[in-house]
Amino acid sequence: MFSKIGRLSCFLMVASFVFALQSCSEYQKVLKNEEVKPKYDLAQKYYEEEDYKRANRLFEQIAPKYVGKPQGERVLFFLANTYFQREDFNMAGYQFERFIKSYPKSEKVPEASFLGAKSYYELSPEYSLDQTDTDKALAKLQTFINAYPDSEFFGQANDMAQELTTKKEKKAFEIAKQYNKLGQFNYDMLKSAVASLDNFVSDFPGSIYREEAFYVKVEATTNLALNSFESLKSERLQTAKAAYNALKKQYPETKYAEKADDLLETIEKELNNSRLINTSKEAK
Repeated sequence: MFSKIGRLSCFLMVASFVFALQSCSEYQKVLKNEEVKPKYDLAQKYYEEEDYKRANRLFEQIAPKYVGKPQGERVLFFLANTYFQREDFNMAGYQFERFIKSYPKSEKVPEASFLGAKSYYELSPEYSLDQTDTDKALAKLQTFINAYPDSEFFGQANDMAQELTTKKEKKAFEIAKQYNKLGQFNYDMLKSAVASLDNFVSDFPGSIYREEAFYVKVEATTNLALNSFESLKSERLQTAKAAYNALKKQYPETKYAEKADDLLETIEKELNNSRLINTSKEAK
């Protein structure tokens, strides 16, 4: 019994090996062949079998030969998609753009537009790194969303766009928070923190970090005021108080209420001190 199973297993292994050799031999033979039709047929076969590596190599060879021909549209789309399936997203993005420019009336344009945008989405790096590819992906996704609201890929495109937007928000907010943190050692950094927070709230009105941004501004403006010259302190304390009021107006039940109230108490105390100082100076 076991010997029969062993012989069968051995036979299957040998058969698979022979098949692989024949397949490899066929591939190498067609690859070196100058004729286009055999390359096209084998490339399509590999594509249907999801052997995208070999399909890609063959489509690369024949794509220039099909420019202007009826099969050119099919070849160029398959070429772009083999790059995508192999996760070569730089080339995939480029080739899908090329397809759209070459065949703007193709029924495959919506799918190519989506996959091209998704290629750049896949290239988007961690939020802490340069976001050039993120910006490009967002632009491509927005173009797709605007052009094809009824597409089967619309929901997925929206989700990806939201994810990338949140990533950009996080980067912008982390920069502002870093300025605020550095302000402990270099008070001039607090001015940059306040400016960055104002820009953040303006640029990302629907951000998940918006409430925290309002609170961090209260913190930054308070610390800036406390470390200012007396001639500037009173005005900057009023600015900090305005930041507190803005937080409470936007988020009456803010989760930062306790910490913000502590800061307000400090602001009010310092304002009273400033008034006493000014009154004393006037009396003299």
